[in-house]
Amino acid sequence: MARYKALVDAFAARIRSGALAPGARLPTHRRLAADHGIAVVTATRVYTELETMGLVSREQGRGTFVRDLAVPAGLGVDQHVVAADAVDLNFNYPSLPGQTDLLRQALRDLATSGDLEALLRYQPHRGRPADRAAVARHLRRRGVVADPSRVLIVSGAQHGLAVVCLAALKPGDVVAVDPLTYPGFKALALSLGLDLVPVADADALGRLCERRPVRAVYTMPTLHNPLGTVMPLASRAVLAELAHRHDLLLIEDGSYAYLEPDPPAPLAALAPERTVYVSGLSKSVATGLRVGFLAAPPALVASLERAIRLTTWNTPALSTVIACRWLEDGTVDDLEARKRVDAAARQDVARSELDGLGPIGHPSSYFTWLPLPEDARADRLAATLGRSRISVTTAEPFSVASPAPQALRLALGSTDLESLRTSLRTVRRVVLEDAFQ
Repeated sequence: MARYKALVDAFAARIRSGALAPGARLPTHRRLAADHGIAVVTATRVYTELETMGLVSREQGRGTFVRDLAVPAGLGVDQHVVAADAVDLNFNYPSLPGQTDLLRQALRDLATSGDLEALLRYQPHRGRPADRAAVARHLRRRGVVADPSRVLIVSGAQHGLAVVCLAALKPGDVVAVDPLTYPGFKALALSLGLDLVPVADADALGRLCERRPVRAVYTMPTLHNPLGTVMPLASRAVLAELAHRHDLLLIEDGSYAYLEPDPPAPLAALAPERTVYVSGLSKSVATGLRVGFLAAPPALVASLERAIRLTTWNTPALSTVIACRWLEDGTVDDLEARKRVDAAARQDVARSELDGLGPIGHPSSYFTWLPLPEDARADRLAATLGRSRISVTTAEPFSVASPAPQALRLALGSTDLESLRTSLRTVRRVVLEDAFQ
């Protein structure tokens, strides 16, 4: 069984990486069996599995060929295409009743106050002083004490990550990450030629630093995506000490940190001279409000400002004004508190409906990690769920190590509670049916 799984994983990895090009003919069943010392029936099972995953196609009388589509659409967050009638457990865009009315009122208030003409002009690249001060006060409530001169406003957290990489890293730089990490950072690293190396813990990071010139660490210490873990304070202190010893830049992603009601001190508080804190309002307020922020060491501010100028010049003035007003008047704090309650209710549903399957999730997180049984194939299950009009994500987009674990990441924040409950029951049924095939 282990040999069969290893062959499936090896072929899948080579197909997805492009080592086996679309249209390539694979060895015959008998040749595969002879080359790897397995029975022909096992070789047939390997190809059947790859076909079920959508990676190969079999043509009668001709053989088995690599398909043009490496990963079926909708199985990863980088390919977020969900049919209108499908339930989206792939991507999180949590919203609460009344948020549209909040925006409507904010626009009315803005229309009758202030210098609207100023919003039609270019803004300072890193944000107006008053707006940066509002963000600094918000960050202090998260434990990030940053003078407004160290704050930069960006067009969402993803843009913030891009700005940090453009300003502080260069192609070929080694960046340590968790074995499972945010797909947006993986895609960014690929585009910029960064070398991502997975490390499981501080000991592994220390050994890596002894072998290779590590430049930075990207981490989500509070509400890790996709696992929902919170790094203990002692581990954060060790990481901060390693960063000091090896001169590492720490890129701290706090996008989901608002969901933890009592978090340990952020890395930006433990090592402010070498940490860039990255966050935004996409998850805590609304995904369409593309306002994010950085808190950075003084030595990096000028370089980060140049990267903002090169990419977006400045954040959209209208969005920034609304966001900063909501930061100041308590709207953001209120939405974050309500979303913690909402996420906790959804986690309760997930734990109930997936009981016995071993779901992993923070008590107030908008996502659940579902490890699969030993013989399960995540791609096959995701394709089956897709045919039931339920979109989920496999571990593949999150995995830096190879092969990716067999697991599903279930986003809980993009559908109503009753649809979520019904969909998770279907997930449970499909996983259990697969286990008994």
